[in-house]
Amino acid sequence: MIYEDPRAYLLGLEGLALLRAFTGEFDRDFVEARIAEIRKVLADEALVNAAVEVDRVDTVTGYRLWSATYDQPNSSFDIDEPLVKQIVDSLPVGVALDAACGTGRYAEILAGRGHRVIGVDSSPDMLARARAKVPQGEFLLGDLTELPVADAEVDLVVCALALTHVPALEPVMAEFARVLCPGGHLVIADMHPERVAQGAIPPVRSADGRPGRLSTHRHLIGDYLRAALPVGLQVRRCEEPPLPARARPVPADRTDTLGTVGPWELWPWCLADMVPEATRAANAGAPAQVIWHFQLDAS
Repeated sequence: MIYEDPRAYLLGLEGLALLRAFTGEFDRDFVEARIAEIRKVLADEALVNAAVEVDRVDTVTGYRLWSATYDQPNSSFDIDEPLVKQIVDSLPVGVALDAACGTGRYAEILAGRGHRVIGVDSSPDMLARARAKVPQGEFLLGDLTELPVADAEVDLVVCALALTHVPALEPVMAEFARVLCPGGHLVIADMHPERVAQGAIPPVRSADGRPGRLSTHRHLIGDYLRAALPVGLQVRRCEEPPLPARARPVPADRTDTLGTVGPWELWPWCLADMVPEATRAANAGAPAQVIWHFQLDAS
């Protein structure tokens, strides 16, 4: 069970902003404004009883609930797709595995570029949508730690927005290395550990309306390297695209209250809008995702 108190999130943003001020990025007026806003957070009666108890949901259950709306506009897709497409477009066409393919977002892109596509996912609901989207692809039910793909069968593996849901990267990277042919390429896009630490965890509602968050793990940048290098995956590129600016301006009629907490499904993003100056300061230049390009040793 996760206990989500909006005051904890708001105070966390204020704390991050104040840490940046402490190291010289902001002036005294900014610090005094943050401390005054913290007092508002603590005094705001609307926040006192706004906490929500949230279930941890396994990925199969979570993606079954999410599958019907997964392809709706998603700002995360806007961040990873330009870089992943750029990397993929520089590689030769061959057999491509979309690992944790979901509804086939990258399978469709890869097929459109001439690859013979294999998609693997642990969610039958997601696979059904992928098959409908990419009828020429081969889609298989399977887990990232035990891919239903032969040794050295594929030239390219793409895995997007999935590895934050696995508890350990080592067995997954070993599987990617196993299915890649010598010299093959691996492209990974995932939520940056800083974003996971700030609550970038997908929300879902169960059939009875209970709030839940997909099981998510925070993998540091070094964790990817410690998992990849021992199995022969060498780094060719690493990018950390920044979080787009999104905090709203401070309302001209701002009062002693911070506004409404908004619907839980939009937490923590609508909460961040309640303290826009702290949010901008906490997230200035912060990475949104990490994009990796690895290549398997040719030997």
